[in-house]
Amino acid sequence: MKLIYIANVRIPTEKAHGIQIIKMCEAFGNAGIELELVLPWRFNQIKENSFDFYGVKKIFKIKKIFSLDLISLNVPKIFFWIQSLSFSISVFFYLLFKKTDIIYSRDSFLLYLISFFNKNLVLELHYLPKHLFLHKRVFKKAKAIIVITKQLKKSLIEKGISENKILVAPDGVDIDKFDIDISKEEARKKLNLPLDKKIALYTGHLYEWKGAQILADAAKFLEKDAIVVFVGGTKNDEKNFRNKNKNLNNILILGYRPYSEIPYYLKAADVLVLPNSGKEEISKSWTSPMKMFEYMASQKPIVASDLPSIREALNNRSSVLFQADNPNDLAEKIILALDNHEVAQRAFLNVRQYAWGQRVKNILEFVNEFNIKIYY
Repeated sequence: MKLIYIANVRIPTEKAHGIQIIKMCEAFGNAGIELELVLPWRFNQIKENSFDFYGVKKIFKIKKIFSLDLISLNVPKIFFWIQSLSFSISVFFYLLFKKTDIIYSRDSFLLYLISFFNKNLVLELHYLPKHLFLHKRVFKKAKAIIVITKQLKKSLIEKGISENKILVAPDGVDIDKFDIDISKEEARKKLNLPLDKKIALYTGHLYEWKGAQILADAAKFLEKDAIVVFVGGTKNDEKNFRNKNKNLNNILILGYRPYSEIPYYLKAADVLVLPNSGKEEISKSWTSPMKMFEYMASQKPIVASDLPSIREALNNRSSVLFQADNPNDLAEKIILALDNHEVAQRAFLNVRQYAWGQRVKNILEFVNEFNIKIYY
């Protein structure tokens, strides 16, 4: 079967969506799907080959086509729409001359023009768009809609989308890459992290809804032998985060690190923290953080916000849950979770169902129900 995956993103990228897209493409390839990933031509400071950058097998093709890229300049938001529209038009004409069984995308805007001539569309949705009138046609025309949380499925049903065409498929993880055979001490020596401290670690971006500042605020209430380590974030966000927390002497802000190093940082920690805020719907109901499954695969205790989105994969037996947006409670739960190997092992036992290969298998089986001939 031939599948074309369309993504209007800069790849390689330091952002998590790039990892998710590439890992899904690799998993489709492993399932025997002939896949082509279609991307926009974009300015990119990362010059490394995408396959090498993400450490994936070359079992799918990558094709870059024209888009008017003004996003790298300091310009108003309208230029993001210009880039999206130019790429959408390019994709429309590119696909007119391509034979494929399925067109797959995370971007409903990209599928709008395509929906007028191709019926085998599969949309993967990670949030509910604000202006639904631009997207409802795609929701209705798509053969299947893949969502990452039950709450997002519920939101779509409330908007009149048929329940039968919606599959809940949480994000995933490459378990073997995170369940590595290295001790905490060896990992700390490799990364030059202190050996005499208890480490609570966070990986990912520093956006407000991700809750990184909540964790920084919680650091004030930790004991002297504990530090909080932040790994990730764009250069600008990292700079602002440093300035905001410059008076804290028990946090370590490391900034962006290559994805290949993240498993070692997780193994170096005593506790892994998922401090999502409950103030925004994307965090409360719609997110399925890849870091959550990476944490689970690393066999370390997890402290996570008690939110509906997080509870779809974690609970009180497989993690230590704290009241979202409450730094005091977070600090208490970090202390409680130190060396709590029981919750770590329960989380690890549950993570197998979230492997990328299993996610793709679930999607293919679901799509096959809509009379799209798929063999895998």
